[in-house]
Amino acid sequence: MSDTRREFIAAIDQGTTSSRCIVFDRDGRIVSVGQKEHEQIFPEPGRVEHDANEIWANVQEVIAEALDRAGITREDVQALGITNQRETTLLWDRATGEPVHNAIVWQDTRTDALCRELGRNVGQDRFRRETGLPLASYFAGPKIRWLLDNVEGLRERAEAGEILFGTMDSWVIWNLTGGTEGGVHVTDVTNASRTLLMNLRTLDWDPRICESMGVPMAVLPEIRSSAEVYGEARGALEGVPVASALGDQQAALFGQTCFSPGEAKSTYGTGTFLLLNTGSEAVNSYNGLLTTVGYRIGDQDPVYALEGSIAVTGSLVQWMRDQMGLINSAAEIETLASSVEDNGGAYFVPAFSGLFAPYWRSDARGVIAGLTRYVTKAHIARAVLEATAWQTREIVDAMEKDSRVELTALRVDGGMTSNNLLMQCISDVLDAPVVRPMVAETTCLGAAYAAGLAVGFWPDTDALRANWRRAAEWTPRMEADVREREYKNWLKAVERTMGWLEEEN
Repeated sequence: MSDTRREFIAAIDQGTTSSRCIVFDRDGRIVSVGQKEHEQIFPEPGRVEHDANEIWANVQEVIAEALDRAGITREDVQALGITNQRETTLLWDRATGEPVHNAIVWQDTRTDALCRELGRNVGQDRFRRETGLPLASYFAGPKIRWLLDNVEGLRERAEAGEILFGTMDSWVIWNLTGGTEGGVHVTDVTNASRTLLMNLRTLDWDPRICESMGVPMAVLPEIRSSAEVYGEARGALEGVPVASALGDQQAALFGQTCFSPGEAKSTYGTGTFLLLNTGSEAVNSYNGLLTTVGYRIGDQDPVYALEGSIAVTGSLVQWMRDQMGLINSAAEIETLASSVEDNGGAYFVPAFSGLFAPYWRSDARGVIAGLTRYVTKAHIARAVLEATAWQTREIVDAMEKDSRVELTALRVDGGMTSNNLLMQCISDVLDAPVVRPMVAETTCLGAAYAAGLAVGFWPDTDALRANWRRAAEWTPRMEADVREREYKNWLKAVERTMGWLEEEN
């Protein structure tokens, strides 16, 4: 380190509901935060969009805010890392920098019918061997195809090389590094592994799949590692190396320092994402999980992960607050749920947009099962929290089957980890300890760590492990027979959600 003044790393987290910039010091502690929400656009049922220009304006604003609050200038920032909501898909004009359509968000299901069509006679597993993913509306590839099919004249422009595709990491990096004035068009292996277009073994775009999906390769960014210098920032961070990109869940795995096979983290936010490090081997899943790239540092071998995603966890609490009016604030759910001993026989399966792992059933819809007149809103509040715990258990079971690695402890992060009843509940149903770190912002931390490694701010992953500190731990208190009985009831309730939507022709 030549100049000791430059003692900070900044990370941008371009999330589903907001964009943030966090400044970290050498100990991995938070120095300052800037944050701004953006609009959620719902043009019709099943469709969710974001305005990419609004997001880029917000990113610039939160960078300025974070620097200002930390009382530092760009000279003090050693590197900048990026983490992002994954799968959200944007196409923009290379010459003008203007998006050709709103970004299509990962939650959007408009490509359902297209995915069935792409599955041909093979179905969901058509590209699974190469990509590790089922054909689902969740991923970016089918969203690109939808835009090319539905925006007037777009396919011709894309084939002529006038259009760029990116997930939000690519959009932010392109704009940060100059946009139309020489912006770098890249993505990293973790984000690329969520498109259904990247081959997990070669870590490159798969020409055969791109052709089957009808996506011209001219629109695709260059795939790079998760920790390397992509270019230098312009604007408020003029000259600062842009040195990492990781999809948000992989960034959390990195920030939780899950660097060894068998280490797992679960992020409890709007949805929940559980990732298990499987080492240098891409483990195929036969139990409805995704095989994904965990991270890749520079030119080292990639590290793979198994991932289970739950569509609705934190958003179920929001739904209880905003749509049902049963609570006034998210924190209130814990108080309400704690006022009863158990769920009163009620089970809530929030399949609002179908079931994600391990089922992948887009025909499922939410149910509350086991209702009797005895059930109060407190029991329902408890069933809401238990839904997150049981869905976690289903994913852990699937992971243990696929990887034959037993989970020793679960590292948790995200907004819902402030709910102690929920954390205890998860430990109970997993029959394993649940551990929360001091820095709950592990997504941003992971991006900062990767950027710091890329520029030598931290020497190696051991130095990062030394930074990790435990803040709280929950251990199981539930009797085994109660656990099994409740799990059985939960699985019965899950069955009731399926087949609610009839297949449309």
